[in-house]
Amino acid sequence: MAHSIYIGSAEGNTGKSTIALGAVDTLSRRVSRVGVFRPVARSTNERDYVLELLLAHEAVDTGYDEAIGVRYDDVHADPERALATIVRRYKAVEARCDAVVIVGSDYTDVGSPTELSYNARIAANLGAPMLLAVGGRVPQDTDDGDRLGYVDARTPAEVAQLTELALEELHDEHATLLGIIVNRADDERLDELIAAVREVVGERADPAVWAIPEDQYLVAPTMGSIMTAVDGDLYAGDPQLLNREALGVVVAAMSLVNVLPRLIEGSVVVIPADRADVLLGVLTAHSSATFPSISGVVLNGGFELPEQIERLVEGLHTDLPIIRTDHGSYDTAVRITHTRGRLAAESQRKRDTALRLFERHVDTTELLDRLDVSHADVVTPLMFEYGLLERARQADKHIVLPEGDDDRILRAAATLLARGVARLTILGESIEVRARALSLGLDIAGAEVVSSHDAVMGMKFAEEYHRLRQHKGMTLERARERVTDVSYFGTMMVHMGLADGMVSGAAHTTAHTIKPSFEIVKTKPGVSVVSSVFLMALADRVLVYGDCAVNPDPTAEQLADIAISSSQTAAQFGIDPRVAMLSYSTGSSGAGADVDKVRAATALVRERMPHLLVEGPIQYDAAVDVAVAASKLPDSEVAGRATVFIFPDLNTGNNTYKAVQRSAGAVAIGPVLQGLNKPVNDLSRGALVQDIVNTVAITAIQAAESDAPVAS
Repeated sequence: MAHSIYIGSAEGNTGKSTIALGAVDTLSRRVSRVGVFRPVARSTNERDYVLELLLAHEAVDTGYDEAIGVRYDDVHADPERALATIVRRYKAVEARCDAVVIVGSDYTDVGSPTELSYNARIAANLGAPMLLAVGGRVPQDTDDGDRLGYVDARTPAEVAQLTELALEELHDEHATLLGIIVNRADDERLDELIAAVREVVGERADPAVWAIPEDQYLVAPTMGSIMTAVDGDLYAGDPQLLNREALGVVVAAMSLVNVLPRLIEGSVVVIPADRADVLLGVLTAHSSATFPSISGVVLNGGFELPEQIERLVEGLHTDLPIIRTDHGSYDTAVRITHTRGRLAAESQRKRDTALRLFERHVDTTELLDRLDVSHADVVTPLMFEYGLLERARQADKHIVLPEGDDDRILRAAATLLARGVARLTILGESIEVRARALSLGLDIAGAEVVSSHDAVMGMKFAEEYHRLRQHKGMTLERARERVTDVSYFGTMMVHMGLADGMVSGAAHTTAHTIKPSFEIVKTKPGVSVVSSVFLMALADRVLVYGDCAVNPDPTAEQLADIAISSSQTAAQFGIDPRVAMLSYSTGSSGAGADVDKVRAATALVRERMPHLLVEGPIQYDAAVDVAVAASKLPDSEVAGRATVFIFPDLNTGNNTYKAVQRSAGAVAIGPVLQGLNKPVNDLSRGALVQDIVNTVAITAIQAAESDAPVAS
């Protein structure tokens, strides 16, 4: 039977989606198959955005339709029959999952009997303990003027009273209470709120109690939601930026000189369409480094812009969303201030923020222990990635990202900062980098942004680079020019201790990324060659492939170095190293120059690392398949159980890792460079945001390992 958890609440707008996303993310760290179930769907007319948010999580493999029990109409018509349908459909999801997150109804309608009681009955019938979400905000129809999504906080006494009423309903329906989360809480009174709830619980149960504070970005509506609310259409700008949150509203029905001082960072500006001067002034202010960056413009009134103004706006090439609506200023402003923010799958910043809040304020280990979820025997790609992030978080290292002009780097940086994975320096012009991040709706405020043309740092780097390379004819003048290159600048930061590691290559070649490290960082003592591995995350385990990215045709000595470095990298990431030195022949069955090279390399590894389990030459099938191993090398401790695979040349390695990646659906993490004194890692130019996040985490772990004292 799957472990399950029911996320319920006593009212609407408690932010259950944040809790549900955090629960899915937490469960996916220990189990390989997480299911999602929605007993009562929000609407029959449109898709449930909470459900879509959870189904978009990498660990979830549930279809939209199978994740729904019934609709509100079904509950109205026959509550008992609806309950029976919910149980039946839930059991189908439970049967093929290790854990299921069940998300209660959203109070978009009123069930009969009361909605919380009905949710409690569902939870009891599904055998799922309830994690109760108690709202930390006072429900009301309007917000606080120009602060979108803001409502007043509840006091500890008010939260305690609401909790007490909810507990009575849960008790009456025989629901099991796992824990209580006061969500959207006053961040200055978290401890008081937790104490008040615990006092109410008293002796009736022993649930965990946590409090998650309000966050302005989670409750802020996106420009896309605002466009829908005002019945508008996108007149100009980048459609992708409709996902950016609007933190406030400014009604610009006045002269430009009075509008400019009222502009708010991240606000939506409502401008009458017949005030072209104000529109142009606001667009200019948005582009200026001396005024706040806004989230969008709503042109109201339904007036057509003059042809000359349209040409002028078009020529500005602004990516800022400009929305047109026929409504008047007052009606437009009211519709905007009544637009609710929601946590949806398309908003990276909201997703990152929600997970950060959940991780920081909910004891996830205690939550899993209360659910009695033990560690799975297998290691899925997602589990491995989470392990990387957790270890990097504990390492607390500083990584430099040279490619600040690449949107993927900025998106990855926002996630890394939100999840606390590493401290970051991004190379680029500060105004340009931060403005681009803001336009993408990303928060990189926690990163340092440095120009590779910084005069002070550039002079220090040039002098040091000149010292390191003057024996090769490098002059100080040429060194000054060389270190302005982002790869050299970033590498010098690592060399001089201003960063613990570097990740680059999203927009540069491998040679451009790693050549400076050969010149500056150099190899570890006793290592003759820098090499690479890919961490190949298969469905149930992680293997190490080396070298698939750097050395075209290594010698026997270099191959031995690669094997030893790869075994050490495997151990760094919790993989027990059993090394297979691959060839087209197994054991003594073949001969030839290529086989002899692998045989010689294997002998060198055994001589240098006598306690390392290594076999070679060996064919791939004998290395991974127990049955083949029993036939070809029956007495080997590696054959059939290899975890580290050393390819004889780059041609073989590169093609094999890509074949496994594409054919077996493996997640290839890397290349991870090894053998350097300090970690510098290369990205594929086709790298996805998650690839960058993983590589930064790996680099931080390598930096921590290199700092660790060597055992005597």
